[in-house]
Amino acid sequence: MPDFSAAMTSGQTFTLAGRPAQATVLFFYPKDNTPGCTTENMAFRDLHEQFKAAGVEIYGISRDSLRSHESFKAKLGLPFELISDPDEAMCQAFGVMKQKKMYGKEVRGVERSTFVIDAQGRLVKEWRGVKVPGHVDEVLEFVARRG
Repeated sequence: MPDFSAAMTSGQTFTLAGRPAQATVLFFYPKDNTPGCTTENMAFRDLHEQFKAAGVEIYGISRDSLRSHESFKAKLGLPFELISDPDEAMCQAFGVMKQKKMYGKEVRGVERSTFVIDAQGRLVKEWRGVKVPGHVDEVLEFVARRG
């Protein structure tokens, strides 16, 4: 993966290079404060300690503003940072922008997707078109198996 940087919550900047973790999980979701996205973020929150024990860092990414992310993070008590991608640079780099149907209309939006990047910056696993139930457990199982 090419290195990149992006603004994230807590006044920090995310950069892929030099991450201290054995692996990094980047999960793209459509929008803060929507039912599926809230459920997904809470699932990552609830298993955060297990990801941490496996040496894995988690980051959520959407096109929402940092202000929206800070509010969403505080409301849910998220122990990980959220990355703001309003110009869709990361969404484009990971190919998650798709035409979707919403209420019978065609809309362009983020396809819920998760990526695991190893300590050397290599993409080792991806899930696209994610359905929320059971997904976070599957990601945890994958990173725990990799050791």
